[in-house]
Amino acid sequence: MSSDIHFRRIALIGIGLIGSSLARLIRRERLADTVTAYSRSAATRQRAKELDLVDHLDDDPGAAAAGADLVVLCTPVGSYSTIVEAMAPRLDAGAIVTDVGSVKRAVIDAVAPRLPENVHFVPAHPISGTEYSGPEAGFDTLFEGRWCVLTPPAGTDPDAVEKVAAFWRRAGSQVDLMSPDHHDMVLAITSHIPHLLAYNIVGTVADLEAQTQREAIKYAAGGFRDFTRIAASDPVMWRDVFLNNKEAVLEMLGRFTEDLASLQRAIRWGDGDALEAKFVRTRAIRRDVIEADQA
Repeated sequence: MSSDIHFRRIALIGIGLIGSSLARLIRRERLADTVTAYSRSAATRQRAKELDLVDHLDDDPGAAAAGADLVVLCTPVGSYSTIVEAMAPRLDAGAIVTDVGSVKRAVIDAVAPRLPENVHFVPAHPISGTEYSGPEAGFDTLFEGRWCVLTPPAGTDPDAVEKVAAFWRRAGSQVDLMSPDHHDMVLAITSHIPHLLAYNIVGTVADLEAQTQREAIKYAAGGFRDFTRIAASDPVMWRDVFLNNKEAVLEMLGRFTEDLASLQRAIRWGDGDALEAKFVRTRAIRRDVIEADQA
């Protein structure tokens, strides 16, 4: 572990939940001499100023990134290409650009061709978050005990990869390396499909007639409450996740649909043995998640 990791200037492109959490962490750990941030929203910039999160705020991503030796993209992934085009002419030679997006192949395709050859790109995904958004939602322990997956393309400078890895270790995360395509398939089933199901189930309640909807909310059991928490996540961020990881999501959604059909048949035909066998296997997965300290 590199305990002495330090940057001259870090630029946070986006200052919502993840960006503001990083700002608090960077200040706590003294990871940079100067921290700048970009947001296109005047209200968001004003709130970040009130919270004293960074040294400088800007409405231009290029101005925010100018002179930074580490740039972290913290906006929805659908905005990356436009933002990187605006930043590219202002980036210093040798600067490291990384991100926090939940998909990686689409991010690499959007970002890498738009960066100067003398800038390093190390895609990253801290697997952590809450359903809240905005500068006030962040906290400096958001990443502690979580995994951060790096997916550097072939030929990425090893020193740049290690600097990004060291940054996330200082955030309290465990760091792993993975190919972007494998990352997208794994996250499709562990994160993206659960969010899609939550949006769908809560959306079904939203479409119920008024009296039934009120009762569903009034008598919400634990399972439905968990779904509402997930379904309260940032709509723009998750729109972009599904549009930019559609192949992996559709593949895993197909497998899920087949498994759901088998459960439907077991219920229809009263096959209790099949239902119990399924539930035993899923219970074991929960124990594995707890043992991996990811509960």
